[in-house]
Amino acid sequence: MLNLQQRINILTYLQKYIAGNDPVWLNIKTQAAESNPWFIAPFIDNAIQNIALQLLEPSKMNTWAASYDIPEQTPAPVNIGITMAGNIPLAGFHDFLCVFISGHKQTIKLSSKDNVLLRHIAEKMISWDPAIKDYIVFADMLKGCEAYIATGSNNTARYFEYYFRKYPHIIRKNRTSIAILKGDETGGQLEKLADDVYLYFGLGCRNVTKIYVPAGYDFLPLLESFKKYDNLIENHKYKHNYDFNLAMQMMNQQFYMTNGSVILSENPSVFSPISQLHYAFYNEPEDIYSTLNPEEIQCIIGTGKIPLGTAQSPGLTDYADGIDTMKFLNRLTKSN
Repeated sequence: MLNLQQRINILTYLQKYIAGNDPVWLNIKTQAAESNPWFIAPFIDNAIQNIALQLLEPSKMNTWAASYDIPEQTPAPVNIGITMAGNIPLAGFHDFLCVFISGHKQTIKLSSKDNVLLRHIAEKMISWDPAIKDYIVFADMLKGCEAYIATGSNNTARYFEYYFRKYPHIIRKNRTSIAILKGDETGGQLEKLADDVYLYFGLGCRNVTKIYVPAGYDFLPLLESFKKYDNLIENHKYKHNYDFNLAMQMMNQQFYMTNGSVILSENPSVFSPISQLHYAFYNEPEDIYSTLNPEEIQCIIGTGKIPLGTAQSPGLTDYADGIDTMKFLNRLTKSN
């Protein structure tokens, strides 16, 4: 197997490849968009751009790997079974990257919703070094693995917990993100919040599905800024969800606001359906945290830690569910 620096070098080649305009790669992106109506071209490009800039930048990878004291050669690689989500393009790439950098092997069960992009990426890496084919395998069922990483719904998580209970594992459940607004945000800042809400049609766990606003908040500037994504209503699947949710609001005689592409409704739930954004009023920001279930929240946007507009630009250390994947993998290395 390649040593650590060689693995980073391969990923550096990958960064240049996915950020470029190779005709084969352009065709693969088209295939991905055709296979899943939610994967429109701008959102595929956005996901790839973030991976190239945030996850595959060589200096960032070197610093990240060095912080875990990863050995140049992994003495006894473990086969990690990965069940990947398909809610957004390349949703499982960070897990793929972590396992590859760690020097372990991986057997990947792709989601049927996202089974084009990563498969091609792996094939490209193998074309650069055929030895990689023994370390990246795709399978319809995960068998014979020594540890597992699985991402799914709360329902599937129960099955994962049962089937993988005898093995080291990371099991991820449903999560979503919220934003806390002060009420003095500029139009530009609200447009950044629109990115957090609308990117990937709101299907990612880092998408904002509920906002907390101060009492007496004026929603008109927000609705105006959100017109940045008016074109999404042209997507037939998104429009179907919008029309259905709008009809439900009317039938239930509930108060709502809309700009024609998103429905705002006051609701205690942090989870909202596609095309709908929940909101709640607050008096003191500290009051919000006591109402939250930490196991449901992926990110809190609009804080000093995560500025507006950056929810969908996670870095190498922004681990899903706050579980350090590299530390998990490193323990497996040390146990062999």
